Amino acid sequence: MDRRYRWVMIVLLAALMTVGWGMGDRAEARKQFISIGTGGTGGVYYPYGGALAEIWTRYVKNVQAVAEVTGASVENVRLANKGETVVGEIMGDVAYEAYNGLGRFKGKPQKIAAMFMMYPNVYHVVALKGSGIHSLQDLKGKRVSVGSPGSGTEYMSNLVLHAVGVPYDSFDVRRLSFVENANALRDHTIDVGIWCVGPPTSSIMDLATTHDIMIVPFSDEDIQKVTGKVQYYSPSVVPGGVYKGVDQDVPTVSVWNVAICTRDLPEDLVYKLVKATFEHQDYLLKVYPGAKYTTPENAVKYSPIPFHPGAVKYFRELGLKVPEDKIAK
Repeated sequence: MDRRYRWVMIVLLAALMTVGWGMGDRAEARKQFISIGTGGTGGVYYPYGGALAEIWTRYVKNVQAVAEVTGASVENVRLANKGETVVGEIMGDVAYEAYNGLGRFKGKPQKIAAMFMMYPNVYHVVALKGSGIHSLQDLKGKRVSVGSPGSGTEYMSNLVLHAVGVPYDSFDVRRLSFVENANALRDHTIDVGIWCVGPPTSSIMDLATTHDIMIVPFSDEDIQKVTGKVQYYSPSVVPGGVYKGVDQDVPTVSVWNVAICTRDLPEDLVYKLVKATFEHQDYLLKVYPGAKYTTPENAVKYSPIPFHPGAVKYFRELGLKVPEDKIAK
């Protein structure tokens, strides 16, 4: 669907929900429309966002939520900042730089706040077996998809690959979505596809059912270079056994995902959304096992940016300590 048309429909739907349907009780009829910026259909953001939409619509009175397909992290920040969506799923590195007006947001701090932490995203560098690619340095001169434009994967790829001495000008850069990555590897129109997702993710799983894949490992030196340069990246692994043919853990790096919202959402609304999320974590787990990391404790411990006051209210009710400098103003 054309993006401009889609947003017109969203605005109309929001207006209808505000006015109410028919002649029912006016207080019950007034609906708050919550649009959730997710990512492409081949990653985890979209089903996770769909689960959030289901929870909020079902358990938060007078809320109608929907998950929107987007270009992921960077686009979700910009959409939330402009009010075109009110909630976004983004990677922690993007959140930090967007909130503080750094990197691609230099001089333009974005009007966002944290709601809760979701789960860690693990950096996957995927090639087909027999490609001759065995290390990150082997990407030089190859056709490499670094992630779709506006995505957290592409954002992270720029930082990671530059840190390990494989800058964009050393290879043929492609910018494809996760599903496009898998199809292009099948068709041999790229040599490497990069995903930054919570494992396992469907597009890689599907690719592994028809082709022998490998996950390109980070050396110890690569990991030290990346984590030494970017404070919100951590050593990690792609666990062995989650993808067909990848039997051993593969060393890599990871970054936490954070659910953000526009900073001017009402405190009571954000409180109810956050409360419903944690009280119905079991539903998230049915959609994605990595939602086991979606806990209040992880939120307070790992958030790269300050929280919306509504989220702080819920965390403090649980007895968790949230410093004043971790509250968005």
